[in-house]
Amino acid sequence: MLKTVWLTEKQNTEQSAVMLLGGFDGLHLGHRQLLARAKTSGLSVGVMTIVGGKEDKNLFTFAEREDVFRRAGVDFVLELPFAEIKDVEPQNFLALLEENFSPKLYVCGEDFRFGAGAKGNAETLKTAGTICVDVLPLVEMDGEKISARTVKRYLSLGEVEKANLLLGERFFLLGAVQSGRQVGRTMQFPTANIAYPNEKFSIRQGVYETRVAIDGVVYKGITNYGARPTFEDEEVWTETYLDGFQGDLYGKTLKVEFVRYLRDIQKFENEKSLQKQLQEDIFRVRENR
Repeated sequence: MLKTVWLTEKQNTEQSAVMLLGGFDGLHLGHRQLLARAKTSGLSVGVMTIVGGKEDKNLFTFAEREDVFRRAGVDFVLELPFAEIKDVEPQNFLALLEENFSPKLYVCGEDFRFGAGAKGNAETLKTAGTICVDVLPLVEMDGEKISARTVKRYLSLGEVEKANLLLGERFFLLGAVQSGRQVGRTMQFPTANIAYPNEKFSIRQGVYETRVAIDGVVYKGITNYGARPTFEDEEVWTETYLDGFQGDLYGKTLKVEFVRYLRDIQKFENEKSLQKQLQEDIFRVRENR
C-alpha cells in the first residue's frame, strides 16, 4: 500500500524525519508554507500524495509531482492509493507512518483530515501524543483559501496566470514528443506533439503562450491544446511550436510551461488562413502583447 520514492540521498528511514500531511497534488502557496516550516527542523522531509479518490483528476501526474517535489527540496514522497487508505482508522494510519518511518514532527494545515470517514484531524494528531505536531493556518488570497480546487477552477476558465500565481510557479505538462502528421512543418510551423495524460486535470482547450527549456536554452512557444478542427481531427493533443528552435525532438521528454491563454481554437478555411493566424500568435508572444 505504501510506496516511497526517494528524491535525494537521504535514504535512511531509521533517521528521524518531518512528515508533511495532506493530499499534496503538487505544491501551491499554502503547501509551500508548510514545506518552509518543515525545512526549519533540519530533518529529512517527506510529503504525502494521494492517488485517486477525487471528484476530478489530479493537477499533475505522479512523474510531474516528483519533479515539483524534487525541485522544492523534498527528500521523499509517500504515494498512497486512496482506495486502500479510505477505510483505515486514524490511529492505524498513524501507526502505519510510524512503523515505516521515524517521524519526529508532523506538519499540516488546519483543515487536514484523514482516516475512515475523514474522522482524523489536527486535534487527533495532537491527542495521539507520540509525535510533535505543528498546525499552520490556511493561506488565503483575495479572501479565498488557496487550494488545488481553486487552481483547477482558474485552469478550467483559461485563467492560467491566476493559477500560476497560486501555484508559485507555472502549471506544466511533462511528456515525450511523439510523431504526428507533420502538417505544421508544411506551414513552416513544426510542432512538438505530446499526448495529454488521461489522469491529468484537463485545462481549457485553446491556444496558449508557453515556455520550453531544451539543453539549457528556454524557448518561447505557442501551444494548441485540444482538437484540430481545420483538419477535421477531434483527437485532443498538445502541439507546441518553439520559436527559433531547429532540431529533432522525437522521443525526448519536454516540460511545457503554460504562461497565458491567447485565444480559442478556431476552424479556418484553409492552411493559409491558419498559417496567418499562427504568425499573429507568435508575434504576440515575441512582443508580449
